[in-house]
Amino acid sequence: MTYLLDTNIVSYILKKSNITIDNKLEEVTRLGEEIFISCITYYEVKRGLLAVNATRQLAEFDILCRKYEILFLDDIEIIENACKIQVDLKSRGHRLEDADIFIAAIAITRGLILASNDSDLLRIQGINLENWLQIEP
Repeated sequence: MTYLLDTNIVSYILKKSNITIDNKLEEVTRLGEEIFISCITYYEVKRGLLAVNATRQLAEFDILCRKYEILFLDDIEIIENACKIQVDLKSRGHRLEDADIFIAAIAITRGLILASNDSDLLRIQGINLENWLQIEP
């Protein structure tokens, strides 16, 4: 399995505030599964850390981004999927932030499991979503 970390999961990792996420990250790494971060998540996390001058977390984020490859909006199919997601959501009376739509489009286009704690993403058809905050039985 291959994972894309959503912004909220990266934030939990940096805060070192959730043992369930830490355990899942260790398990996935031990199994040799690939983990990616989207450029959208990079932007959201970095701007937040810069805004509050979180020097320690900025350094930890830099290490995390060297460990896990950053995926860019470098394929027109990602943009096409983002458009389809937005139109589908709107037609069903739902709305998501553009950042969430682009992160989901990257995951869908690349065939990745999106690790997230955002239940709103369940509204997106065709997404493979896994909540790393939930303890598996």
